Amino acid sequence: MGKNLEINSELEKYIEDLSYNLHPIQQEIIKYNYRLGDIKRMQISVSQCHFLHLIIKVSKIKSVLEIGTFTGLSTLSIALALPDNGNLIALDRNESTNNVAMDFFKKANQEKKIKTIIKPALDSLNELKKNNKIFDMVFIDADKENYKNYYDDSLDLINKDGLIIVDNVLWHGEVVDKTKNDKLTNAIRDFNFYVKNDKKTEQIILPLGDGFMVCRKL
Repeated sequence: MGKNLEINSELEKYIEDLSYNLHPIQQEIIKYNYRLGDIKRMQISVSQCHFLHLIIKVSKIKSVLEIGTFTGLSTLSIALALPDNGNLIALDRNESTNNVAMDFFKKANQEKKIKTIIKPALDSLNELKKNNKIFDMVFIDADKENYKNYYDDSLDLINKDGLIIVDNVLWHGEVVDKTKNDKLTNAIRDFNFYVKNDKKTEQIILPLGDGFMVCRKL
């Protein structure tokens, strides 16, 4: 069996250089986030941008729900991949970062595809379910303690073969470090086992960025 490569910074740059170029506004968001200091860890990686773009194109996805927006890198990556008649609802509770994200969406001429809702995501999810909203894909990248709740609610918002993609499921590698028993690490561990044992989906974990879990509803 072939062994997975360990991706160092040099190899990561090589991969990025030989992959398609990010949109200039995606690159602008990355530069903006870099100036924010440690909080920049909340953005997805370039490899994850590429993956979202490709899976949306290949799967012919037209409608997406995003839970957790930050300054908009993942949101914009999704919107750019959607067709002209595609739509994206982005949930976040931080009005300040949402305003920053909206400015980027307008610069990229993608604001018509994107609707943002600023309130606790669980409240928004309940409203979407009451209104019988259905999406082709849900992307989860928000507070880790609620990952199980977001996942369960997402299952009610997609049809058979719909996708749920979840970020941070490898949690900087700490999910396998037995010395790490803090609340967030344990929340991610519990979530990963919860999904593994759920018979309503099939799932894989990909070592992209901080770990992508890709689930298909059965």
